[in-house]
Amino acid sequence: MTSGLSIRWVDSEADISDELWRACFAPPVEGRWWYKTLENSDIQDQFKFAYALIVKDGKDVGIAPTFLMDVPIELVAPPEVVPILKVIGKIMPSLLYQRTLFIGSPCTDEGTIGLLPQVSIDEAAPVLQAAFERRAKQAKAPFIVWKDFPESYRSALSALAKERNMFELVSFPGTVIELKDRKKETYFANLKSSRRHNLKKKLKKSKQLIELTTEVVNRPDSKTLDDVFALFWQTYEKGKTKFEKLNRKFFSLIADQDSSWFVLIRKAENQELVAFMLCFEIGNRVINKFIGINYHLPAEWLLYFRLWDGALDWVLTTKANEFQSGQTGYRAKIDVGHSLVPLTNYCKHSNPIMHKLYTIATRDVTWSTLDDDLKVFLTAHPDEAEADGNPISAKAAVVKESKKDATTV
Repeated sequence: MTSGLSIRWVDSEADISDELWRACFAPPVEGRWWYKTLENSDIQDQFKFAYALIVKDGKDVGIAPTFLMDVPIELVAPPEVVPILKVIGKIMPSLLYQRTLFIGSPCTDEGTIGLLPQVSIDEAAPVLQAAFERRAKQAKAPFIVWKDFPESYRSALSALAKERNMFELVSFPGTVIELKDRKKETYFANLKSSRRHNLKKKLKKSKQLIELTTEVVNRPDSKTLDDVFALFWQTYEKGKTKFEKLNRKFFSLIADQDSSWFVLIRKAENQELVAFMLCFEIGNRVINKFIGINYHLPAEWLLYFRLWDGALDWVLTTKANEFQSGQTGYRAKIDVGHSLVPLTNYCKHSNPIMHKLYTIATRDVTWSTLDDDLKVFLTAHPDEAEADGNPISAKAAVVKESKKDATTV
């Protein structure tokens, strides 16, 4: 363990100073306001939040957000053992859920450990992991997951995984569009010709079928939030992957934040809300956090693409140089020009047998095995896949290429 560093735990964002929050979670990542909203949204039945404060020479120098969750077993267990666990679960219901200590936050696109300049993630990671293991044992959580960490953490966390007997698991990739300037013509010019043609065709077709209006608002009224939540819930119910379940109170609290903007798409004839996108404007980044669409309306209206078009028009008026849209829903996001952002989970199970089983079962997980839309896309565009998002495959590919070069020489 690195000398000079220690960990102390607090149970609420309110127990951490504004100064430390601002320094450790500066834009463009979600700051204190985000964690405060989650804590006050009455979702404690799903998540129990806590924060590991990194201390150096008696001074707080970092924040590692965590949450405890009883995860449905089918979301975390290797597919091969899920049917067995479900049968046993009829006798022992506790087996249907696995208590997990996550490092990161629900609903965020990327995991973040907030650090002051005087401490590095390489220095802090081993001390944090030791503290997480102690905390997980106290909470009777057999599984620890560093959730959805980006490439900037790979060197430190891969070294940590090797040192602490953890395994790396490819996660659903994030999605992002780099904005070169504030011109929509530039956005279209940067799309692949086939995508540009198809998107313009879809927008033209939709506009011929239905007249819609677009409004972007901060702090919408209660009636609008009721309509927003109804569309969110409809979209949530339709989704294949369900991790967190948000409620109406969350939308009320998040709408009161300066960073929150709602893109609202309505029928021109009667102002019925048919789609929305909740975005966070944080520094030079806009994050597309949640959407909602009325799926009872004709599919030919192509509401997602009208929503995207309206959101993009607004984003181009901000200071953002990137538009981040998170995980899942890949087919439509790729159609409008998003790039895939590799994210990785770093995991450890306290039971050696289960840990070994998980390690073996997850070794071949790739973007293609996680999502059917990604499989179709990567099959058609293998040049756009970096070892299909799998860190282990990526390492193997590098080794294979090195051996090939050595043989050629």
